[in-house]
Amino acid sequence: MDGAGLIFLSELLSMIDVRCICAIGLRGQLGLNGQLPWEGNTDPLFVEDVTRFFALTMGHVLIAGPKTVASVPEFAFKDRTIDVIRSHEDPEAVLKRYPGRRIFVGGGIAVWNVYAKYIQNWDITRLPYDGEADRWFDPAWLVGGPLRAA
Repeated sequence: MDGAGLIFLSELLSMIDVRCICAIGLRGQLGLNGQLPWEGNTDPLFVEDVTRFFALTMGHVLIAGPKTVASVPEFAFKDRTIDVIRSHEDPEAVLKRYPGRRIFVGGGIAVWNVYAKYIQNWDITRLPYDGEADRWFDPAWLVGGPLRAA
């Protein structure tokens, strides 16, 4: 990115509040067969995490890919703005749709690969899950390093 691009990004980020809230397993597990690996787990820690997600995103904007949005329960559409995005969309144009709003980037992997550099606050819960996964959290999202191969 050239100097002009850095100035533009800096100005954009000063106008918006971009965050990510997600949960990972003990080894960074994020997904399995298109859903959370612990989907449906009734252990209080897992239920508390889901409750916290909906409480923190209430009243704000949630942008996410189509699979992630498809997993959002119907009730959640009533008290937050939910926008289905694609990783090929211009992220700055998407973020500019919501000036002055807190925006949560909900994933999945392709979306985080594009939006990670815009996220100012990562809220990551590490859950006591140590099972299978086919999608993993990439630490490069936090530091701007090279991304894992898809």
